[in-house]
Amino acid sequence: MSSLRSGTILLAACVVLTACGTTSENSGGGGGQTTGASTKCKGTGGKYVIGMSQANVAEPYRQRMDDDIKAAAKGVPQFEVRFTDAQQDNARQVSDVENFVTQQIDLLIISPNEAKPLTAVVKSAYDKGIPVLVLDRKVEGDAYTEWIGADNTEIGRQAGKYVAEKLLPSGGKIAEIRGLAGSTPAQERGDGFRDAIKGKNIDIAVSQDGDWLRDKGQEKADAILKSNPDVQVIYAHNDPMAEGAYLAAKAAGKQDSLKFIGIDALPIPSGGIKAVEAGRLSATFVYPTAGKEAVAAAKQILVDCQQVPKTQTLQTQLITKENATEVYAKANGG
Repeated sequence: MSSLRSGTILLAACVVLTACGTTSENSGGGGGQTTGASTKCKGTGGKYVIGMSQANVAEPYRQRMDDDIKAAAKGVPQFEVRFTDAQQDNARQVSDVENFVTQQIDLLIISPNEAKPLTAVVKSAYDKGIPVLVLDRKVEGDAYTEWIGADNTEIGRQAGKYVAEKLLPSGGKIAEIRGLAGSTPAQERGDGFRDAIKGKNIDIAVSQDGDWLRDKGQEKADAILKSNPDVQVIYAHNDPMAEGAYLAAKAAGKQDSLKFIGIDALPIPSGGIKAVEAGRLSATFVYPTAGKEAVAAAKQILVDCQQVPKTQTLQTQLITKENATEVYAKANGG
């Protein structure tokens, strides 16, 4: 075979590979999913199984996230979504993801219980060519297709600004009830809050982990109020813990002398917006579940054969007595 003919064949082979996309280019094998459409995409005629690995459904926010994914997925006839509940157990969630990979799912959605323990299994799925959408909480590194969520540091900063300007303009003492210690929102909501109150003569007298749960928030607040009776504001990292703190204060007869702040603002009867409207919480902040955005991203990847951005940051909003009724009505189609 002449060298000219060999070169022509080699060039033709390269053109074919360029048109189709190589395995490593599209699937994440070796180099991650950095360029090209996902090899999982079969267009509108395909059928796709999506695995949704939830950290837990004991939090109303996480149940709402699952519900939002189910509702959005109904609008994409090609999708079948399978859900798991890790029940705040890292090892269980790792196993859930491994089972999804064994089932050969077409795309993984995960809201990690904690960042570090879930990083390796998420990377393993991603490196096998499975597109991965990470919602709300993060993993370490960048071995995923897209992260979708709100800016928790900014939410914490806005909460601190609200306390400094509206609740304690002359300074004072607060207590903090944090989320699960190893989860990124807990760290970021605490960091942002501290940044905003710096130099404002506001002292965080005590900080306790409430693990995002209402009953644990109530338990921690009960102990806080006994050991620090002079706190004036309780900043909780989510609405259920803030409501738990309110119940603890009510049991102690202190509900009228304290102010409570939460985060999530779910537009449901038991959510934070209604708690603000009723006067139990002074404020909360909208924290979108990212459910509908995740399904839209999955459609882009699997059905439309399009790339998605590495990060999709969703917007928050301060909810107070002044706008709670209006925001609730709008969120529910009013």
